[in-house]
Amino acid sequence: MSSLFGSSSSPSNPTQGDISKDVAVAQPPSDSVSDLAFSPQADYLAVASWDKATRIYEIKADGSTEGKASYNHENAVLSCAWSPDGAQVVSAGADKVARMFDVASGQSQVVAQHDDTIRCVAMFTAPSVGNMVVTGSWDKTIKYWDIRQQTPAATVSVQERVYSMSVKEKLLAVATADRYINIIDLSNPQTVFKRVQSPLKWQTRVVSCFTDATGFAIGSIEGRCAIQYVQDKDASSNFSFKCHRATDPTQRDVSKVYSVNAISFHPVHGTFSTAGSDGTFHFWDKDAKHRLKGYPEVGGSISATAFNRNGNIFAYGISYDWSKGYSENKPNYPCKIMLHPVSGDECKPRPGTKKR
Repeated sequence: MSSLFGSSSSPSNPTQGDISKDVAVAQPPSDSVSDLAFSPQADYLAVASWDKATRIYEIKADGSTEGKASYNHENAVLSCAWSPDGAQVVSAGADKVARMFDVASGQSQVVAQHDDTIRCVAMFTAPSVGNMVVTGSWDKTIKYWDIRQQTPAATVSVQERVYSMSVKEKLLAVATADRYINIIDLSNPQTVFKRVQSPLKWQTRVVSCFTDATGFAIGSIEGRCAIQYVQDKDASSNFSFKCHRATDPTQRDVSKVYSVNAISFHPVHGTFSTAGSDGTFHFWDKDAKHRLKGYPEVGGSISATAFNRNGNIFAYGISYDWSKGYSENKPNYPCKIMLHPVSGDECKPRPGTKKR
């Protein structure tokens, strides 16, 4: 099959994916990759890093990359996102502020502030306002920001520290400590539409909205993923499954359990990826409850993932994810960003799958 990066043949095992054509991004961050976000308008990749910088790379047709811009925070950057029109990047982190970078002018400015670390940031289009920033913090609040003003347009208190956040169309899903998920309809952004607790038993690492905004996926530290629909009438379709686990060859009855660090939905097919501390990523079809592809271990924990706007590039960051504490963060631990060309049927749903 022809792909973005040249020819890519399918392996003989249809469920075994091939990473031999994956391309490394030139001049990656010098410390852990905390977040990846593709522009919705072009093949530009924003990268948030623990080295206090947010970087923007251009991905060219041959798979090569070029650094286009970078700007600094005063502490680790934990999250980044693009404006819907692709004109700005917003990022936030441990310096308790969100900064917006204008791609055309090359200037950045502070557009949001909290009392504690901002763990998550996103942008959406609001009626009569235009682009708005939403931030989720360890100070247990979500704040909305009209970038023309210095004070938040609204503040919503949540149960605990915000750990993960995802926006799709009018759906905002916010995951906090103690396994709470707050579901907000952005038509009424100051009110939490529904509060639920994760069906998973242990700490939530990531929440990610479906492509059609009817629900979201949750990943936890216990190597499990949950598929949840927003409307109660669809609750019978909710389910959870194990992933990112491995059997110990010396103890067959013992499984090694790895954190699910990232979940990304394919923008065209509605299928999704999971990636984890075990250094593997997988593509799944939630409607068929089926794994499409599993990929070999990449040489280190996968800390962040993203699909580009048309779904033919899958980016993943390989870097230490702190799952084993400070002592395991060795100086020689890999820190890189890889681009996987999505070819053939890798992310297509199973034939005959009925979409919800």
